[in-house]
Amino acid sequence: MALKVGIVGMHGIGIPHADSYRQDPLGDLVAICDVVRERADKGAEKYNCKAYYNLGDMLANEELDIVDVCTGGLENGSWHYEPAMQAMAAGKNVLVEKPLSNMVEEAREMVKFAAEKKVYLGGNLNHFFTPPAEKAMQYMNEGQIGEHIFCLHKMGFQGGEPEGYSAPGSAKIKGFPYFHLKAFLTHPFSVMRYFCGDITHVQAFVNQPGFRRRVGEVMLSTASIHVRFASGAAGYLISQRGDASYGLGGWWSIEVAGTHGTFCIENCIEKVTYWPGPTVAARPETLDTGTAGGPVVTPSGISDFGQTFPRRIHAFLEDITNQVPRDDLRASGRDALAALEYTWAVMESYEQGGALVRPHPLPPVHGDPASIVG
Repeated sequence: MALKVGIVGMHGIGIPHADSYRQDPLGDLVAICDVVRERADKGAEKYNCKAYYNLGDMLANEELDIVDVCTGGLENGSWHYEPAMQAMAAGKNVLVEKPLSNMVEEAREMVKFAAEKKVYLGGNLNHFFTPPAEKAMQYMNEGQIGEHIFCLHKMGFQGGEPEGYSAPGSAKIKGFPYFHLKAFLTHPFSVMRYFCGDITHVQAFVNQPGFRRRVGEVMLSTASIHVRFASGAAGYLISQRGDASYGLGGWWSIEVAGTHGTFCIENCIEKVTYWPGPTVAARPETLDTGTAGGPVVTPSGISDFGQTFPRRIHAFLEDITNQVPRDDLRASGRDALAALEYTWAVMESYEQGGALVRPHPLPPVHGDPASIVG
């Protein structure tokens, strides 16, 4: 039987979420809630479901399995905490758009409360629910990458200095120096952690180009971030908000290199390339650089980034339908919290002039006794 879903927030990101539930046999979109009545009414008419203007009313009148929080707010996350906590208090499973919150303290409370209420809390970490990511993980699981040596990731928006540039006037952006970091770093950090594991050390240098400074904009838009993974591997992330145009790999690329081979995903959903190696080992003492085999290119046949939404939402529906242990939920609230903890470490490092920072520890995983044998 399809899981009954109610969406909170029908502006912007709520629309692709609603479309995803409508096309998925595991989901049944039955209600839409928005404090702006016109949005709720329009969405309810489009998706043939009930409109609500107050979450309490929706929870009281609908037998929901999932509440999907698609609100935004200041720094794209200040309206996530209250509806998520209210829905979990009512015993509902919750999916929250990224970032989990614009305040890490609230995100920690959300993850803790989900554990106390024994409900599923997921984050919309949609960037690695793709065919290229699946193929890359297959390479890793089959031992074709080997021991991780480094991870290079870049993710951002194509841009550069436009003529007559003016600072963003939106209330959710204006006056917030950390808007880009809080609103956006969840995606690249979640992808890096998905492939390479927990991050234990962060060092960051953050800036903005002159064309932003000249108009009095305070948002820090370019981040150069060096990390160390728990495995000992090195990582580097460059993130920018339309300050320059990216070249090789487009707006989104990640390269993970190991002792047995290397893969690179380009443009998130489009393709993955694998280089087995080495065919000739490097001999640095004689300036021999060595060679790798391949490349083996696997295109996905998909170029629409929007296809990441139904794939990620299907995984959430699938995990709940199958009642997987909460610790095994893909792209869980804990995973989304990890990305925020790294983001806060970036801000702390920046404020300390590029100091090395240890991210706040994540809540421990205790394991589900019903699923652990032996």
